[in-house]
Amino acid sequence: MTIVTPSLNQGEFIEETIRSVLLQDYAELDYIVVDGGSHDGTVDILRRYERWLFWLSEPDGGQSEAINKGLRMATGEILAYLNSDDTYCPGCVSAIATVFESRRAVGLAYGDCQVIDEQGRELGYLPRHGFSLKRMIERGEFLPQQAVFWRRGAMEKVGPFDESLHYAMDFEFFIRVGRAFPVEYVPTLLARFRMHSSSKTTSQSEKHWREVLAVSQRYGLNPWNHWYWLRRLRHWGLRGLPEPLQMWVRRTLGRAQDPVLYGRR
Repeated sequence: MTIVTPSLNQGEFIEETIRSVLLQDYAELDYIVVDGGSHDGTVDILRRYERWLFWLSEPDGGQSEAINKGLRMATGEILAYLNSDDTYCPGCVSAIATVFESRRAVGLAYGDCQVIDEQGRELGYLPRHGFSLKRMIERGEFLPQQAVFWRRGAMEKVGPFDESLHYAMDFEFFIRVGRAFPVEYVPTLLARFRMHSSSKTTSQSEKHWREVLAVSQRYGLNPWNHWYWLRRLRHWGLRGLPEPLQMWVRRTLGRAQDPVLYGRR
């Protein structure tokens, strides 16, 4: 198994990310950190752990390029990426390896993901649900990227991450894999997603929303589908609606438990 961490100036969090990977109870684990040229102390942290991981630090074209760069160096048959401010839960890797070993046809598997703040305090969970390609495309229903793993063979068939995308590259890649392979939902807590003001989907939420909608349109969503307009309603008008109507929209979109709606992703 190979885990790739793309990194840029996340020195405040990256050591916790690194330790959450290296302390997994799984022997055949290859860990690669691709740093985009950080200048905040990240490189010093990477040097402290270089006995147990491979790392490089150089300018790149963004997160998608960094992920692909790491995945091209990967040796594992199961792949994933974990951002430099997120963490895996203990036992995550062995749990997901068992799924792939027992379900040979599965191309991608994912579990549950908890949301934490900058200090690591629990805020809630990303939505827990089984996989539906239709819901992803129509509703923008996302998989919790922090808790997603896929087979090398699946990536070889559908291709790498789209480097023209900077916010929805995981969403688009998971759609491609889901069109070609069975996807397995594992109702187990696998990862933690850190919500903080400098994360990309917080600081650039408008660009993120537009890119996700554009990906859905790439795969068939159009203005004749009512979900197209419901998603626009949620984005543009949700916070201006009375609270009961806000909750109806959230429930209709399958996002009632999604903490991201309260200021993020």
